[in-house]
Amino acid sequence: MALEETLVPYSVTLPGRAVASERTEIRPRVGGIIAEIAYTPGRTLEIGDLLFRLEPDTYEVAYAAAEAERTGAAAALDAAQSTVDRYVRLEGTGVTSSDLQTAQADLAQAKATLSAAEAALKSARLDLDRVDIRSPIAGVVDVSAVSIGTLVTANQTDALTTVTAMDPIYVDVAESSARMMRIRSRIASGSMQPGGQLEAVLTLENGEIYESTGRLVAPGLSVSTTTGAIDLRFEFENPDRMILPGQFLRVRIIVGEQRAILVPQRATERQSDGTLTAFIARDGTAERVELTYSGTHKNGWIVTDGVAAGDEVILDGLTNLTNGAAITTVPVTINAAGVVEDAAPAGNE
Repeated sequence: MALEETLVPYSVTLPGRAVASERTEIRPRVGGIIAEIAYTPGRTLEIGDLLFRLEPDTYEVAYAAAEAERTGAAAALDAAQSTVDRYVRLEGTGVTSSDLQTAQADLAQAKATLSAAEAALKSARLDLDRVDIRSPIAGVVDVSAVSIGTLVTANQTDALTTVTAMDPIYVDVAESSARMMRIRSRIASGSMQPGGQLEAVLTLENGEIYESTGRLVAPGLSVSTTTGAIDLRFEFENPDRMILPGQFLRVRIIVGEQRAILVPQRATERQSDGTLTAFIARDGTAERVELTYSGTHKNGWIVTDGVAAGDEVILDGLTNLTNGAAITTVPVTINAAGVVEDAAPAGNE
């Protein structure tokens, strides 16, 4: 099979860890007794869905009292305003300037009292509304850490439950800053063409390839002083919750395209020292060559050194083949499934 130089994807494979896109701990903002747990653990919630309800009696009474205070303050303001209006009309005919000034001061005080009463009413309304503890995010809710009848306090340390958003989900990886420098050098030299954006392909813990492709959402901006790595974050769609926070995964990041030669994997063998070799047909003999590669693509090794375009790699009869053995070649091709097919009638060399 004659080898050809072609553009192939350049990728790196890194370990990654799944991270929830959002996670919030639910705590009460007012104190009271848990009267109702209104959700089923594991259910997907929307923003504003009810989680817990506290006994509202105390807050209903406080709201009613604040409402009464506001009503009284409003009535006092109306009376003070009427007094000022009457004194303005009667000033100089039974009402002195001093009386008018006193009435105007009383009016200002009444306005301030009404403002304070309205603020107290609003605060009482907020406290009453907070009796219903709702989810601030959309996500999956955990098991409750409390039961009905539990006394809770405002802004307590212990969370009542947690809500976790898992669609989309993030996967964090750490890439060596040295390798990133080498990739940038290759792009600058023209030996590699960068893609429009970094894409990531996941391999799950069972070895299956995840169907959704990730996109880069948080490029690393600093290098770790302990590991020399740069943190990257990719976002993946996760509607079926196949990926869970904390899960370890393998992430293949497609950086761009490079010019290289694809050597079919079936034409190669691994030596005892770990080197990858293949046989090349030259002048009617088999010549073993050592290959330098940078990964795989489909059914071939991405070879960067050891062979050149136009070399004829030997695909079959490798079991007893030795370096320098006389051979007769038959042109063949290999399809996408890795199956060898004749490229010319048998007997042609």
